[in-house]
Amino acid sequence: MRIGVIADTHGHLAAGALEALTGVELILHAGDIGKEAVLDALARVAPVLAVRGNTDAGTALGRAHPATRWLEREGARIFMTHIGGRPAELAAALPDDPAARPDVYIFGHTHVALLEREGGVLFLNPGAAGYPRFGGGLSVAVLEVEGGAARATIVPLA
Repeated sequence: MRIGVIADTHGHLAAGALEALTGVELILHAGDIGKEAVLDALARVAPVLAVRGNTDAGTALGRAHPATRWLEREGARIFMTHIGGRPAELAAALPDDPAARPDVYIFGHTHVALLEREGGVLFLNPGAAGYPRFGGGLSVAVLEVEGGAARATIVPLA
């Protein structure tokens, strides 16, 4: 299954974001959505599941979406939140029981793409897909899950 992953749109979809996600079966938005219109545009590509980000707090979007979300697709357990951290520290804080650990840990917030495997967990930050900040450029990610295994690709946006 191909899953699009996007974050930090802040009410604006960067040029090329929808095209980069064409063909995915599901889109996960890791917070700082900004405007409902962003989710509406993404939903024209594939169904969307989102979490709220810190800038969504206190808004209708913040009330409509949870702070964290667990889901399972194709045998892979996926955890999504907005504010993550350093993969080594996040992995160390996860439960030791493999059944309680995610296979994929998705987050946003930094506006800088990250793809790293630590402690058997794939940590994925798709970067920002709204406005560039913090020198990270603009990007989304495509997560592929099959038979409990997960791999991802960061897709830079023009």
